[in-house]
Amino acid sequence: MMELKTDFTLDAKGLACPMPIVKTKKTIKDLEAGQVLEIQATDKGSKADLQAWAKSSGHQYLGTIEENDVLKHYVRKANDDEDEQDKKHPNVVSNEDLESLRVGEDSLLLDVREAAEYAFEHIPEAHSIPLGELDGRIEELDRSKNVYVVCRTGSRSDLAAQKLSDKGFENVYNVVPGMSGWSGETTSLNQ
Repeated sequence: MMELKTDFTLDAKGLACPMPIVKTKKTIKDLEAGQVLEIQATDKGSKADLQAWAKSSGHQYLGTIEENDVLKHYVRKANDDEDEQDKKHPNVVSNEDLESLRVGEDSLLLDVREAAEYAFEHIPEAHSIPLGELDGRIEELDRSKNVYVVCRTGSRSDLAAQKLSDKGFENVYNVVPGMSGWSGETTSLNQ
């Protein structure tokens, strides 16, 4: 089974409702915005509970992997300003524009979300390099291609697009609103 990179693991095995949620609330308070929490639980109801809690609290429920009798839930802590951050990169394309372009040989779709976000749902052609790893992995990218950068809402991709432009990439486009509004084809580790 694929091991996902997370920032913290919470052991809630053997606990019944509402304790997995109670422990998750306490734990996520200590995480920084954007970090991914893995919650290990054995309560079968924890999946629906965590999905509903994440939605109501503004955090992003990424998905669940079941291994033997343990449910591994993944939740990304919300950024307070993620949806409202000013966009600064001048070249912006919409999700619809990206879908009609169909990434070809002259272009690259770069997904800068965390590895767990990418694993649970991504555009099939997307290449994953989380924003925090971009500086160290920038040489993996072909500077001659048009680079379309996607994240969940357009905020992290905006930062990545600025960073790529600063490093000499000439044709960089921020995809807005990103995966939060993507209606095209996706793939995931659950498929």
